Amino acid sequence: MNRSFTFLVTAAVVTLIATVTTPDATAKKLTLAQKMDSAGMIDVRKQCPEVMVSMMYSRPDNFTGSVIYSDGTIDDKVYLHKEAAAALKKAQAELTRRRPGMHLLVKDASRPMSAQRKMYKVVRGTSKAPYVSNPANGGGLHNYGLAVDVTLADSAGRELPMGTPVDHLGREANIDKEQSLVKRGIITEQERQNRLLLREVMKAAGFTPLRSEWWHFNLRSRAVAKQRYKLLNF
Repeated sequence: MNRSFTFLVTAAVVTLIATVTTPDATAKKLTLAQKMDSAGMIDVRKQCPEVMVSMMYSRPDNFTGSVIYSDGTIDDKVYLHKEAAAALKKAQAELTRRRPGMHLLVKDASRPMSAQRKMYKVVRGTSKAPYVSNPANGGGLHNYGLAVDVTLADSAGRELPMGTPVDHLGREANIDKEQSLVKRGIITEQERQNRLLLREVMKAAGFTPLRSEWWHFNLRSRAVAKQRYKLLNF
């Protein structure tokens, strides 16, 4: 075989292999928002702009003391599974019916497993660890887009007093001892009423409250989520 021809064939093969096996240097890494979109999560605010958002894990002023969502692309979005998104929209409608001008203010919603692992790593081995679903056990309902951390805000976007901040880890945030908390002067009666209003509108939309955190609501049980829904495994 002619040496020149052999060289050309070899060079062509090498080029083809390099094209197939070498990643495109110009390919852009997907943002967290793009990954949520690809996973079929819905941005509730596109359907219901009355819902407000302040993503607490995009800042270090949360119970972990760390930034969990760092690329900034979901800071003004509320991503949830389509069923949870529809339910949250219904909850906002119920709130508007009862208290015109008042808003749901979301602090966290869909959470990918990469963020869950980061969060658990921060608190592992500390007293805060029980408050974070262990990713080794499959994570929690945030990781399916079926849970939301939410509070109430007035027409100017100011959070209503609830007795504790969202993300407070302690008995003061429990929902089953609220009358006792009022009697002991730990929270006020108005703060208890604000919690009740939040629970009533969320329950009317199909959400279930979490006993230990007044701000946390699930649309489905963990058992149902594992059977019927897709984990946000990115």
